[in-house]
Amino acid sequence: MSRALSLQHVATTVLVQDLPQSRAEIAFLGRSNVGKSSLINALADQKGLAKVSKEPGRTKALFCYAAGERGATVVDCPGYGFAKVAKKLRAGWLPMLEDYLLQRQALRQVVLLVDGEIGPTDLDLAMLDWLREHEVPHTVVATKQDKVKPSHRERRRRELAAASGIEAHAVVWVSARDNEGLTRLRELVREWLG
Repeated sequence: MSRALSLQHVATTVLVQDLPQSRAEIAFLGRSNVGKSSLINALADQKGLAKVSKEPGRTKALFCYAAGERGATVVDCPGYGFAKVAKKLRAGWLPMLEDYLLQRQALRQVVLLVDGEIGPTDLDLAMLDWLREHEVPHTVVATKQDKVKPSHRERRRRELAAASGIEAHAVVWVSARDNEGLTRLRELVREWLG
């Protein structure tokens, strides 16, 4: 297994301009309950770094983590879609996400998380279309690989990639629970952060 990413929480904000300066940044984005916080914890090998909730949609702000000591950052974005919070509050997240994704000059890559067992959902596909339309660099990462039966994984990989409009080899498959795929994703994160 590869060396864990060195991440340290440095800011929580709903305003893009309040994020700390960054030389290079990666954003983790996905539907509520896709496992963003769990994956960040697994990548850093720190259980309590990003707060994980049993109730989907608890991330309501941009959570920023310093990545090492070279001025790079990782951001955990609010989940889109299902969330047991007021519709008015959820409606405020989209403009915040759009501002962040379009205005953050340090943003090098969006890690778009899709539930490997069920997705991509219509919301995931809409987000993919939006990222493509706005030419935001992104990579699809399929989470929860451990929930896909080993005998079905190859077919599931092809189905998920086809539905996402990308080649099967371009999807990064991970399991935060079983630590599968973390080595490859850590290498990619280090590469994107330069």
